[in-house]
Amino acid sequence: MTITASTTRAGSADLRLDSLTKSYGGTVALDAIDLHIPAGSLTVVVGPSGCGKSTILRVLSGLEAATSGDVYFDDVAVTTHAAGDRDVAMVFQDYALYPHMSVEQNISFRMRLQARHDRRSGPSRDKIARQVQDVAGLLGLDALLKRKPAQLSGGQRQRVALARAIVHRPQVLLLDEPLSALDAQLRAAARAELLRLHREIESTMVLVTHDQHEALSMATHLVVMDNGRVAQSGTAEELFRRPGSEFVAAFVGSPAMNFTARPHGRIGWRATDARILGDADTPGPGLLVEGVVDVIEFTGDSRHVLCRADGSTFTIVQRDGESVPRSGDVVRAEIPQHQLHHFDENGNRTND
Repeated sequence: MTITASTTRAGSADLRLDSLTKSYGGTVALDAIDLHIPAGSLTVVVGPSGCGKSTILRVLSGLEAATSGDVYFDDVAVTTHAAGDRDVAMVFQDYALYPHMSVEQNISFRMRLQARHDRRSGPSRDKIARQVQDVAGLLGLDALLKRKPAQLSGGQRQRVALARAIVHRPQVLLLDEPLSALDAQLRAAARAELLRLHREIESTMVLVTHDQHEALSMATHLVVMDNGRVAQSGTAEELFRRPGSEFVAAFVGSPAMNFTARPHGRIGWRATDARILGDADTPGPGLLVEGVVDVIEFTGDSRHVLCRADGSTFTIVQRDGESVPRSGDVVRAEIPQHQLHHFDENGNRTND
């Protein structure tokens, strides 16, 4: 079934949190944050557990009230608006499907409820059926509409939860780790489906995840949270190539960035930017590191070489053509000057 633009696109909202704080008793979950989420973006929010990333979704959705500050949708303050008064849909980690309802009934539940409470201006039966068929076609659920959730795979349940969220064409779609319950193969397929879905419906999508690959591969806009504050936001490439702080540098990317001490701060470098030197190789300008191989991890298309040196550790990704070290070998590696990241004693970036 081909879904046309007129049946799947309803616009998107530009979102802004202005000096927003959310506290639970004496615990501050969001600490006076300022955050802009561009209209039509697929914004991914990452950060360690307890950093406030899921709280952002709940405040945007209206499920949680801000302690102070404001929430704006297209420059309209919605801070005090109830969840039902915001053009927002949310998909949770556990999908929260009604087990006694069919796929079709799960998808149409909100629209049927709206029609029951507002018989004059609510959606008609024909409109509900039409929109359910449209979204089922978009997500490949046409043949599953009569099944119950217990008869579906994890990936199919995830698609039903997405269909239920987007059937009424929300301006904002919030996703709280929706792929975490899927196995690795299904996650890869689901990531592609979410990217296609974003392209088709053009809603502003905000996705919370702890998965590094998910964040870097999907985000058109990436937000890193730390202890209730925005550590940095921008494109995924900007945060990976030019992290503004040692925290962001260490958090974004896998393997994690390596760090080497220097006077008044540290130097960071990516495992993929290092080159293992042979005995006869002369290092060029940049950083030279040396260590003893501890563990070698074969990842299929590369080897991660974990080394120990002077009480610290670092990781190098071995490149094609380089000699394969063994546990206990002493290795030297160079990192070119332009691939180094310099941070001061406060963890802030100092080099351009």
